[in-house]
Amino acid sequence: MKTTYKQRIFGYFLLIFIIFTGGIILIEQRQEKKFRIADLEVRLDGYTGIINSYIVHNRLTGESIGQIHELYHLLPDSIRVSIIDNGGKVLLDNEVTDVEHMENHLDRPEIRNALYSSFGSNVRSSASTHQEYLYYARHYDNYFVRVALPYNTETRNMLKAGNLFIILTLVLFVVVLLFINYVASSFSNSILQLKDFASKIKKGQPIPDDVNFHNDELGEIGYELIDIFKQKEAANQSIELERQKLIRHFQFSGEGLCIFNPERKKIYANTNFIQYINLISDNPTFDVEDILNDKMFQPVTDFINNKKREVNHADFQIQKNAKTFSVQTVAFKDGSFEVIIKDISKTEKTRLLKQEMTSNIAHELRTPVTSLRGYMETLYDHELSPEKQGQFIERAYLQTVRLSNLIEDVSIISKIEDAPSQFAIEDLSLAQLIDEVQIDLSDKLMAHRITFFSLVKDTLYVRGNYTLIYSIFRNLIDNSISYAGNGIEIHITNYAEDDTYLYFSYYDTGTGVDEQHLNRIFERFYRVNEGRTRETGGSGLGLSIVKNAILFHKGTIEVKNHAGGGLEFLFTLKK
Repeated sequence: MKTTYKQRIFGYFLLIFIIFTGGIILIEQRQEKKFRIADLEVRLDGYTGIINSYIVHNRLTGESIGQIHELYHLLPDSIRVSIIDNGGKVLLDNEVTDVEHMENHLDRPEIRNALYSSFGSNVRSSASTHQEYLYYARHYDNYFVRVALPYNTETRNMLKAGNLFIILTLVLFVVVLLFINYVASSFSNSILQLKDFASKIKKGQPIPDDVNFHNDELGEIGYELIDIFKQKEAANQSIELERQKLIRHFQFSGEGLCIFNPERKKIYANTNFIQYINLISDNPTFDVEDILNDKMFQPVTDFINNKKREVNHADFQIQKNAKTFSVQTVAFKDGSFEVIIKDISKTEKTRLLKQEMTSNIAHELRTPVTSLRGYMETLYDHELSPEKQGQFIERAYLQTVRLSNLIEDVSIISKIEDAPSQFAIEDLSLAQLIDEVQIDLSDKLMAHRITFFSLVKDTLYVRGNYTLIYSIFRNLIDNSISYAGNGIEIHITNYAEDDTYLYFSYYDTGTGVDEQHLNRIFERFYRVNEGRTRETGGSGLGLSIVKNAILFHKGTIEVKNHAGGGLEFLFTLKK
């Protein structure tokens, strides 16, 4: 049968008070018994003192020790007296006639205690008389004086605690029970209200605004619980919102993330993590815990197993399937840890490209700088004819132009990659811009007998950066002038457009390029024929600038050999 709150409270308090009362009584009884034993030991110690004084006063020794029987009339009739020397031999025992055959008494508890503490007591059965005694021994210079009382009913009653305290405790117990019953009755209604409140919370029912608790401590607790519940609900909603944000961030993050508990079981893993481990692992799996057994992830296991680690994170790289992955392990104090995988293939490729570009720039700078230095040293160290001086100055000038072009081209590429936001965006007329490029290059076009055709309408506009779009057409035309040959034609056509992009074709009727070079033509400093860039004075970065400028404008570019000869570039620019 289910009990009420009142019955349970009363029962709990009753049980607690019974245990408490029983403990108090037990402790009091033991303490009182301890005091009675101590009092009895004081009396017994007095007896040992009387016996020792008599022995000392009468200078009794081993043979005359029996004279202490003259003291027996001063001692209780039932008391047992023993004299034991320091070696444990019994010299006298008034209860035993043949003491010569008694056992050595050094191992007796009371004697052992007296040896180290000057006195000792114990309740045990005698090996000689087979009777239970309360022994008390006192150690003097050359012997022990031991007295004992039979541990019989009389002695037990002497040591037994009184019952007055028990009676008073039981009376108090009854009074407290009555008080507990009163308190349980007064709190019952408040507890029932709290129960109803908790039941509504458990069932997810709304809490009425007009909840009224009794005007007591439990009522105050009820109102506090309502406030706490409302705060908890608000906090839970906020936590859930942040949790959803965090999970959404993990889901759409480019990183792969997995969190493990201290038992190395998965707590959470996003889609990228599963995808990355399957790219890295030789055996595809959806159980992310398997990576801890994969040799590719051995550094993760080694780091987690290292209990003496000085830092809480470790990083290493994995190269697999033409990709480079950065793997970071972060350990937490509770033993859990997370593994983060990043695809840094593009970053690594960019780093290598910049490293290669730096090397190429140094290589490209070496030739004009060396030539320029040679010309200057010749002019400085030798007396030359005006004609020769003019030739050397002209050559030095051409090398400075080459250096200037290289520096400008490198600056444009670096700015596109590292600071694209610095390029101003505006509405541009493509026909007008192409005309400006044609005018700027008119001398070169005429010198190479190149015919220029532009079929870009005057109404065609694009939103972009003037410098970059100018460099697209300028570098394409420069490339044709430098490498396509003399007497050719250049054609620029806007052959299509849609809602997003403009489609262009640029081609010349020159010599073209072998198919094997087409897929590398946009690489920085790449040469179809070794040395041809140096011969023409170009920087080797023109077509790379074209591609990067088009990518900046969200477009694409492809190259092929034109059906009528020469190269054709097909590219798009976002409107």
